[in-house]
Amino acid sequence: MISKETIEQVLMRNDIETLIGSYVSLKRAGSNLKGLCPFHSEKTPSFTVYPADNSFYCFGCGAGGDAITFIRKRENLDYPDAVEFLAQRAGITIVRDERDQLARAPKFDRARMFKMNVDAAKYFNRCLFSDNPDAKAALSYFIEKRGLSVATIKHFGLGFAPNSFDSFSKYMLSKGYSFEELEAGFLCGKSDKGRYYDAFRNRIMFPIIDVSGNVIAFGGRVMDDSKPKYKNSSDTPVFKKSRNLFALNFARHHCSESIILCEGYMDVIALHSAGFENAVATLGTAITSEQARIMSRYTKKVIICYDSDEAGQKAAMRAVKMLTDVGLDVTILKVPGAKDPDEYIKANGADKFRHLLTQSKSRFEYNLENILSKYDINISQDKIKALHESEKLISETYSSAERDIYIQTISKLFAINAGSIKSDVDRLISRASYAKRKEESNKIKQDAVGYSDKVNPDFIKAPAVAKNEENLLGLLLLYPEHRKRVFDEGLVSADDFFTDLNRRIFEYLKNAYFNEGDSHYDVDECFSPDERGRMSRMKLSRMELSENGDAVLRDSIEKLKKSVSKKNNEKNNSIENLSKLIEQKRKS
Repeated sequence: MISKETIEQVLMRNDIETLIGSYVSLKRAGSNLKGLCPFHSEKTPSFTVYPADNSFYCFGCGAGGDAITFIRKRENLDYPDAVEFLAQRAGITIVRDERDQLARAPKFDRARMFKMNVDAAKYFNRCLFSDNPDAKAALSYFIEKRGLSVATIKHFGLGFAPNSFDSFSKYMLSKGYSFEELEAGFLCGKSDKGRYYDAFRNRIMFPIIDVSGNVIAFGGRVMDDSKPKYKNSSDTPVFKKSRNLFALNFARHHCSESIILCEGYMDVIALHSAGFENAVATLGTAITSEQARIMSRYTKKVIICYDSDEAGQKAAMRAVKMLTDVGLDVTILKVPGAKDPDEYIKANGADKFRHLLTQSKSRFEYNLENILSKYDINISQDKIKALHESEKLISETYSSAERDIYIQTISKLFAINAGSIKSDVDRLISRASYAKRKEESNKIKQDAVGYSDKVNPDFIKAPAVAKNEENLLGLLLLYPEHRKRVFDEGLVSADDFFTDLNRRIFEYLKNAYFNEGDSHYDVDECFSPDERGRMSRMKLSRMELSENGDAVLRDSIEKLKKSVSKKNNEKNNSIENLSKLIEQKRKS
């Protein structure tokens, strides 16, 4: 196990303001800092960092805890790996207990998995330049069909997976890796009969590299029309496809002004080779909120450059919302006379594409153009339909200043009074606002009774008891003097808790008090990141109250015991009534 002294040192050497500031843009708010939450989409900051006690909490989604909790949740790591991540960041060497080393399966060793992926990438790259006929066809595909230079191929580490059942696996086994490790890294699959096979076969290979330079996954593409066209690594211990972007490791040095967001790997590579080194792509899925937040850390503007077909344009509109939600300026590029940017550059050259980028349109301009292409505004009914769609489009614009500009544009275009259009837009905004308030109100009601509580599923069974438990635990988490009194005098026991989560928190605090004298250092090991967030909420709920002294402690204990007693009586009465009913049925 990792010693508590080491954990203390790791937390001390990783200032939470600096750590979280490397992921989130923070602004001073009194003695604390606020920013947009990295764990859910929001336009108004609800994420707060508390430098005084090295903690954070999001009032929007409930995430909270310390530096270890943040890294566990942000990097999708388990507790030991999160500690090691922070230790490495602070230059601290972790010395592990031998039993702990044995308990950790090799397939979950991040450093080893990174090395395994590098060895795999080197293998695929060597295969691409081999004398194998299939490999020659793959190299020809890159050079002759896609127009890539050998320098570009080497720059991106492109490769080829042989058309073989297990040649790759045999090579990796000879390097000392196990089938279990290869399967965990999505480099091998396992048949129903228990036989291992190469995950990628007869495909050109694209290594996916994170911003730290680690090879974390692979994408494989066929060279013909067979299906599936692309095969991408599933999530692994070192890879979350929703939290990474292809070529961001290169683009991050060139994207302070803008990022070009593409659909496919080849589009990105073609753009980079043509001099547009700020291009990135998602990893075989629609854009996620995590990817949008990642881009917001590197740039101010995103130019969406998806395929020109219907599917590509629908995907572009979904991406616009994700990106604007995190505060990015977003425009959409239509590539005329070509399916994608790669095809356009081949036909027209880089200079024309560079000029085309300056003509990318805002969400409003793009959609208005589509609306006008659907209707003939010289026909009254078509004009009304086009106007209503345009008004709805304006109502979905966040900035009131932008709305006023668009209203003037529509007013001139449709020859209709701007005041009338504004009235319609305001009415649509009011309806949407009412619907949102109603949805939020329903959610608050559900949360109040624990209806949708996944962190503490027992909440719904006894909301009143659970609330009393949280009130008391908030006091114990916040004040050492309350812990001392409750535990030394035995004022409360684990039997006084109904919900499993709150009972575990109480037992943890009690054990930490008697065994360690401090309840902080291994809290992340005992509770999940979401449970740590709930504990943070309990503390903050008490901090917001002016009275938290002995009288409040006594009152909280009394309310808890009464509510638990009432719940137990209800349970006993239910059992007694059921027994009587069974007895009556038996006699009759």
